[in-house]
Amino acid sequence: MPTAIHQFVRDARAGENPRVVCRVTSGWVVLGASQFLRGYSLLLPDPVVPHMNAMSEALRKTFLHEMTLVGDALLELTDAVRMNYEMLGNLEPALHAHVFPRYDDEAESLRTKPVWFYDWDAGPRFDAKRDGELMRGMAAYLRGRGVDIDPGDPISK
Repeated sequence: MPTAIHQFVRDARAGENPRVVCRVTSGWVVLGASQFLRGYSLLLPDPVVPHMNAMSEALRKTFLHEMTLVGDALLELTDAVRMNYEMLGNLEPALHAHVFPRYDDEAESLRTKPVWFYDWDAGPRFDAKRDGELMRGMAAYLRGRGVDIDPGDPISK
């Protein structure tokens, strides 16, 4: 069954997803459409699979490693104090990993709660101009950690 994740990956392959940070070995790193937490990112597998258990052991290791490297990049490039990682797949039954930077300056009522308590629609929307520097920094960080970045990807240059 095609999902939004399938469409995001098709758009990334076609160069039509402006939120793409870079192509990595296991898939695509993209910024979230809502930046309610600065740097909120996703790792989308390519090819799309229904869930983690549908991947080979080697690809699982690569996907999870690259997911944590996205978190490392955000810790280095933002004021985040920790990272939250989530893979649910209940609404969009295709594997995708959410990478959420968490900040000390979050509202006290939200700081220790899951991000799903936020009003995602109230947060700033992705903005290529505003977010471009962070995206380039993330791609450079990943490349510097030995991740095979697609050299044809314009944001990773």
